[in-house]
Amino acid sequence: MRVVLADLESKRGFVSKDTVVGGYGSRLDPFSRVTTVMAYLKKQFHDVPSVHMAYLAAILSRAGHDVLWTRGEEIDGDVALALSSLVDYKSETAWADRMRARGVTVGFIGITASKMPGLFADHCDFMFQGEPEAATMRLAQGVIPSGIVVSEQIDDLDSLPFPRWDLVREDGEKPGRKWFTRPVGGGFPLLASRGCPEFCTYCPHRILAGYRARSIGNIADELERLCDQHPRPYVIFRDPLFTEQRTRCLELCDEIHARGLTLTFEAETRLDRLDVGLLDKLYEAGFRTMSFGVESLDAATLKKSGRRPIPQAHQREILDHCRKKGIVTAAFYVLGFLQDDWNSIAATIDYATELGSTYAQFKILTPYPGTPMFKQIEPLLTETDWEKFDGYTPTYRHPNLTARELKFLLGAAYTRFYVRPSCLANLLKIQNSVVRDWVTRMDRRVNERHSREEIAGFSRPVAC
Repeated sequence: MRVVLADLESKRGFVSKDTVVGGYGSRLDPFSRVTTVMAYLKKQFHDVPSVHMAYLAAILSRAGHDVLWTRGEEIDGDVALALSSLVDYKSETAWADRMRARGVTVGFIGITASKMPGLFADHCDFMFQGEPEAATMRLAQGVIPSGIVVSEQIDDLDSLPFPRWDLVREDGEKPGRKWFTRPVGGGFPLLASRGCPEFCTYCPHRILAGYRARSIGNIADELERLCDQHPRPYVIFRDPLFTEQRTRCLELCDEIHARGLTLTFEAETRLDRLDVGLLDKLYEAGFRTMSFGVESLDAATLKKSGRRPIPQAHQREILDHCRKKGIVTAAFYVLGFLQDDWNSIAATIDYATELGSTYAQFKILTPYPGTPMFKQIEPLLTETDWEKFDGYTPTYRHPNLTARELKFLLGAAYTRFYVRPSCLANLLKIQNSVVRDWVTRMDRRVNERHSREEIAGFSRPVAC
C-alpha cells in the first residue's frame, strides 16, 4: 500500500505545528519590523519536521508499506494521512479535497482533528481521535478506516519503533550548520515523554492523552541510533516538562556518558525543576539550549490560571548560571490574562528585559478548544475565524484592554526586548563586566527612545 504522509507548509507567515501548543499550532504573521525578522529566523531554524509523522512512517514502513512524504505536493497513493492544525486548517482541507479528487483516501491526525472534527469532516474519509499511533498500527495491517476512529493512547511508549527521519524530510534533507542555537533547518525532535503533569488551564498539552514517560534505556537507544546515523546530532526534546523527574535526568546523563555519545540537545522545562547541580550534569551531557515559561510577573494571575508561580530569586539564579555555562535560554510570556491591565503587562515586559534570557517569545492569551480556559472565556469570544487563534491575535473581549491595545503591547514587548544593546550582548555571550556596565547604560538610553516612540504611537509608554 502506498501511504502519503503530509505535513503541509503554510503559505502565510511562519506556522509551527506538530507539538507546538499541543498540536494546535501557531502562526507568526509579521506585524512589525522586529516580528518580520523573527518570522524569517524562525523559518530558518524552527521549521522542524513532525515527530508524530516520523513515528507513523516507522510503523508503516515496518509493515512493508511504501511511505511517501509531502509538504504540499499532491502525490498519488492509496491512503494519505495529513497532520491537522487550527492555524492552517483551511489550506489543509483544500489539499485534502484535491487528493480525494485524485482517488486517494484521506485521513487527518492530530489534536485539532480530535477536538474539532467539524472543521475536517466534509473534507476527508476518516479522522484519528487521540494520539495516532494505535490507529496507524491497524491501518498498517490493511484495515482502511472510515469516519471518526478512536486511537487509544499507548501506555508502553518503549514499544513504539524509533522515528524514521529519512522518510519525513524532503529529498533526504538534513539539518545544516549550527549558529547560535539550532542548526539551519532545525534538528531531530525527540519525545522522552508525552502529555504534561501540570494543570495550567490555558495549555492544550494535557488534553489529548495522559502523562507517560519512556524508559531511560529506550531514550538512550534512540540517541545512540541518531549518533550512529549523524555526526554530533542536534536533538530537540519536545517534552513540555523535560526535567519533571530529577533522578531520570541524572540517569539519562549517566547513560549518555556511559555510551560515549556525542550530541548537543535542547529541552523545555520549568525553572523550579532545575538547580545548579542538575544544570551542570546536563551541560556535561550536551545540554546547550533551554526554553521555559515565565508567562506573567504576577503570582496571583498565574495561580488563577492553574500555574504554580516560581520565585523570582530562583529564576534569576538559574538564568545567571546558564549565562556562566553558556547555555542559551528562551523565555515564554503570555500577555492578556483576564486579570491583566496596561500596567501589569508593562511590568511583565520590564521583567523580561531585566531577567535577560537570550531570547523571549511573547504571545497573547489564546483560549484553545478543549482547555478549561476556553470554557471560561467562551462567552467573551469575538473572533469566529479559528485560524486567528494563532497566539498573536486577540480573540476575545478583554475586560481591561481593547484588541488594539493588546496588539500594541505585544509589538512593544518584542521591540523593547530585542531592540536593546544587552540583547545582543546576551546573544554573543559577553561576560566582561566593563562591557556589561556600558551596555546597561546604553539600554537606559534606548528605553528612553522606545518610550518616546510609544507615546507618539499610543499616547503613553509601555514602561511603568
